This record gives sequence, structure tokens and C-alpha cells, in this order.
Amino acid sequence: MTSEVVAAAPVPVPGRAQRVREIAGELRGLRGALIPILHAVQEELGYVAQDDVAVIADVLNLSVAEVHGVVTFYKDFRRAAPGRTTVAVCQAEACRAVGAVELADYARLRTGCGFGETSADGRFTLDEVFCFGNCALGPAVQVGEKLHGRVSPARLDALLGEAR
Repeated sequence: MTSEVVAAAPVPVPGRAQRVREIAGELRGLRGALIPILHAVQEELGYVAQDDVAVIADVLNLSVAEVHGVVTFYKDFRRAAPGRTTVAVCQAEACRAVGAVELADYARLRTGCGFGETSADGRFTLDEVFCFGNCALGPAVQVGEKLHGRVSPARLDALLGEAR
């Protein structure tokens, strides 16, 4: 497989800015509203686009640099659309002790992308997570919304095949 990464071109989505403004307006009264707003935008729209940053900054009366700094500091926030299926491999110590490093290498090979990247065909986004709380069943992998334990390379192939 190729290790090309899809560079998501910023494509304005009709109505996106308005929806981001609505989300930010609904949540701006919360204490420390920025992070809940970013999570809500990502939950509903899939990622936090650069254009979203300016809208959120305007609603919260913050600088674009302040909002951008938070988005880029926390790995949980995506700045581009994810692939159709997100695959997250636990890299916490308990999982690493039972093969998560090797499994991550295998996942990179099979998806054609590294952690934080999306495959060239747009099928997969590969992420690393530092503990799913599934330590007794490591190595743990989440495919889409479903968590799996004791994942071997063969099982990962099966999970990726189901996701295709």
C-alpha cells in the first residue's frame, strides 16, 4: 500500500459557518466554553476547519490565534475531515507490553497511513490513543465506534475488511 496522505483542501461547506456560529452561541455561556464548543463542532461536523476557528473566535471575543492555539495543542481536535473509518490503536503501557507497538506498525502498513493521517483513498484515518481503559484485553483497537480487545494482526485485517 502507498503511504500517501490525503491533504484535505479547505472547501467551504454551505451553511457550515452559520452552524458553527449557532453551536458557539449555544455554548458560549459555559465556564471555559472554548473546549466544549470545539468538541461540539467536531462531533457534529466531523472536524474543526480553519474557517471555523475565526467564527468561534468572533463569538467568544477571542483572537484567532488563541482559538487556533487550542485546536493545534490538543491532539483530539481534527483539522481536516477524517477518513470513512477511524482506526485507533492504544499505545498505553499495558497494551504496549502485549504487542501494541508491533500492531501499530502493522496498522500503518495495512491502512497506508501513519498516526494522525488519512489514507490516500480516504477509507481510513489512523490514530493513537493512550488508554481505552481496556487494559486487561490489550492490545486494544477501536474501529469506528466499536472497541476490540486482544487484537492480533490477523484480527485487525478482519476488522479492516469489515470496514471496507
